[in-house]
Amino acid sequence: MQVRARLRQILTIQESPRKIAIAFATGIFLGMSPLIGLHTILGFAVARIFRLNKLVTFSGVFVTNPWTIVPIYTFGTWVGTLFLGMDDSILPTFDWSNLTILNFAHELKVVILPFFIGTTFIGILSAVISYFVIYKLIKLKHG
Repeated sequence: MQVRARLRQILTIQESPRKIAIAFATGIFLGMSPLIGLHTILGFAVARIFRLNKLVTFSGVFVTNPWTIVPIYTFGTWVGTLFLGMDDSILPTFDWSNLTILNFAHELKVVILPFFIGTTFIGILSAVISYFVIYKLIKLKHG
């Protein structure tokens, strides 16, 4: 579904603006979290536990998708290196011709902490911003 159509659908849901904004912001945070592979499951569980609208929560979760995951996680890792005061030249460069699982795992060890810190920060920041944007849009739409 296109972004505009999904946004229109979110803006017409008959729940309080606060609850819709919370559901979307929660989805955004989960989608950008460092818990790769668990976004959908966590979105479902959190929406169910906190009785959030699943469509709205999943709309936020799926902001991270095959087209956006690499830029989001790359940016998050870079932000993590800034927080940790690391020189971004420590980021691994791969010798693709001799790449093995062990080489790959060894090279990635250095980016695990910046990845977790950076994507968590980006997720929190994006969730807070998206809460206010969605809340304001719903309030404007409903007068």
